[in-house]
Order: sequence, then C-alpha cells, then structure tokens
Amino acid sequence: MTRPEQGSEAKEIPVSSATIQTVTGPIQPDELGPTLMHEHLLIGFPGWEADTIRPSADEAERFAICVDRIEEMKALGFRSMVDPCPNDLGRDVEFIAKVAQKTGFQIICATGLYKEAEGGAPYWKFASNLGSVVEPMAELFVRELKEGVGGSGVRPGIIKVATGHGAMTDYERWIFEAAARAAVETGAPITTHTDEGSLGDVQQTVLGKEGVPAHRIVIGHSCGSADTDYHMGIARGGSYLGFDRFGLDMLQPDDERVAALARLIERGAGDRVVVSHDSVWCWRGQMFPPALEQAMTETWNPSHFSRRIIPKLKDVGVSDQQIETLLVDNPRRYFAGEKLPELV
Repeated sequence: MTRPEQGSEAKEIPVSSATIQTVTGPIQPDELGPTLMHEHLLIGFPGWEADTIRPSADEAERFAICVDRIEEMKALGFRSMVDPCPNDLGRDVEFIAKVAQKTGFQIICATGLYKEAEGGAPYWKFASNLGSVVEPMAELFVRELKEGVGGSGVRPGIIKVATGHGAMTDYERWIFEAAARAAVETGAPITTHTDEGSLGDVQQTVLGKEGVPAHRIVIGHSCGSADTDYHMGIARGGSYLGFDRFGLDMLQPDDERVAALARLIERGAGDRVVVSHDSVWCWRGQMFPPALEQAMTETWNPSHFSRRIIPKLKDVGVSDQQIETLLVDNPRRYFAGEKLPELV
C-alpha cells in the first residue's frame, strides 16, 4: 500500500470510470473476474465504543478471520469483492488494505454515509444548524475518491448511500445529493442500502435527477422484496439490482430470493443483477450473543452463494452462463460504466 509521507500533501489523482480503484491500486475492468458485490470485513455501529464490558476481537484476531474468509473465496474462484462500509459504520480502510495485500485479493472500499436511523446523523445534523451540509459531504466524498482516506493513501472505488423505513428523510436526501455531486464530478459509481427492498425506485429517481447515470447505480438489498414488478421497474430504469443478502435467513428465506431472481432472469433482466451476502466477518463491539452469531455464520458467509445458492438456481432452470453473467459480466460492466440496453 502506497501512502503519502507524514506531513506531505496528498497528491490528487484523476478518477476514471475506465479503471476500477481497489484498496491496493487501480485495475482494469477485465481484471475483476468473479466478484461478490456486497460483503463486509468489519462493521461497527455508532456507539460501539461505549460498550466497554463486551469488547470485540483484537486486530490480530480480526485479521486472521478476514484472511481465512478471503482464502475460502479464492478457493471457490472469486477474485474480487466490494466492501461498501460507509464512513460512519466503523470503516477501516487500512485494515482492509492489509488483508488485501496479505491475500492478493482485489477489494473495493467505499466512501459515503449510512441511513439516518443507524448512522452518524448526529454529527451532520448538528452541523446543519449552521448551514447546508450537502457541500461539506460532497467535498468529503470527492476528496476521499481522489486523494484517499485521511493520510492512508487508500482510495475508495465506490460511493455508498442508504435509506431507512418508510420514506427518504431530509437527512438522507442531503447524503444522496452530496453523493450524486461526487459521482458526477469523479465518475465513481454508487451502491445503495434499502430496508426490506423498498424505496429503490425513489433512490433511482433522486440520483437520476441529480445527474447520475442509471447504469452507475446498484440498488442494494433489492432481494428484500419479492415483488417482481418493483424489480422490473428499476431494471427498466437502467440500474442494477443487488440480490446481495443470500444466507441472511433471519430476514427472509433464501428460497424466496432464488425464486425472485429466477423470475428476473426469465424476464430478461439477468444482465442487471449482482449478487452477494452482505455478510459481516467481524464486529466492533458485540452486536449479538456469541451463540447466535455462530449460528448465523453457518449460512451468512461469503461461500454460501457458491455452495448452496448456485445449486438451487440450477434446480429452477438457471444456466451456468446466466450464473457467470451474475458473477463476472455484470460487475465488470457496472464498473466499466457500460450503458445497459433498453429492457422491454
């Protein structure tokens, strides 16, 4: 990992949609290979540091866990992944870069901010009492994309935004406006979080009105809904759908996700779906009782799609070529900035 020397000014590097920025440097789209588009090495919800009696694993233990996960992925043929942890969820880009260097794996990290209910809203909402925070947010995203995070030299390759339940809040709209400005200025793509597969159409509309090309957007956690009409509306709008919570059975059975994905492929939208698990390999603090966390990881892990979901997809008629499209072609086209064909 190349870092600026202490005290030196970070050098601004132009961002191009023709290259993909990983935590260890830029690559070409054809180098991406089989890719999981939404996994997390490390997450920490705001307030984790206050829980001093339930400490999380130390860095050495976290490092060993993450290296093991990556090696499992490599053994299954994966070459790349996206860790879209936003700035306010315990992001540690230097840790991610160390894991990438150790494993030789291509990891794309994010800049961005999470939804109001569970992210760093108090900081920005307090600042908003003195004026608009859209400009400072946009400046933050742009600077990280062009120069790197802090003095680390690690540059994100994607922008992360999110909405919560019911409606996009005013605070969330500020983030979407700031993210759109950064995406337009830098060419960086955007990936989103949705709750229960809702508001993806709203996200697509808001970002589009701010100038973000639809094909530069992944509407994340779309598999939280089984509504194919909702999915097809987003697909026809030219964006990608994230079927990226496989294995998270506590929210929805995988069989429902498989059936919904198969319907999309049958209706010709298989060229605009990306897949993953949204698995979290390490937590800051202790979010779950250890026994529950252990039980969750039986299926909620980055090997689950290959080992259990691909056989289910084949059972319902999805071909090997269509699966390769999900894992290889679609991530490559998305990061390369290729416009999607019109979908009837």
